[in-house]
Amino acid sequence: MESLKVSAWMNGLISTNLDTNIHPLRRPLEPGNTLSDVTPWLVLDRTVRFGDTDAAGVMHFHQLLRWCHEAYEESLERFGIPAADLFPSPTGSVAVALPIIHCSADFLRPIVCGDRLLVRLTPQQLDPGRFEVGYSFLRGSGEGQEVARGLTRHLAIAIGNRRRCPMPAAIERWLQQSGLQAATGGMAGVD
Repeated sequence: MESLKVSAWMNGLISTNLDTNIHPLRRPLEPGNTLSDVTPWLVLDRTVRFGDTDAAGVMHFHQLLRWCHEAYEESLERFGIPAADLFPSPTGSVAVALPIIHCSADFLRPIVCGDRLLVRLTPQQLDPGRFEVGYSFLRGSGEGQEVARGLTRHLAIAIGNRRRCPMPAAIERWLQQSGLQAATGGMAGVD
């Protein structure tokens, strides 16, 4: 229900969070508030499953990059951008693709089955047709202990000619609002 309210607010349908009368994107980080209360589309919660691990019992390296992309997709959905608007499917196409042109992952500590992680996204526009998303994986509650980092860099290309083009307006809004959250302290106390 909370994500529906955020989506409706982002589309101008409502102006406040009806449950608390404080907009969820402006709610300060206070004792009892989690990061996802303040920035519901930039902090996600995941649990490591057995299938995410390798024979040594730790997360297999490629799973972290998969988690990065899934967090990116979920963040867009929570912000109010349906997957069908950005990703091609058998029943529809898009005018602009956003392929990943660079990715990286760093494991700082072992990640094992059962670990509950917060995934904090930090999107940043690089130029009119490129952006990147940093991912910080935190174990524990509150600020947590950083156990891994990831990065994906995306380039906007026109599907018709495969040439670089400006980003879709929805992505620009997501980047702008994400940047405002970081600049106004929406991520305060999370370094």
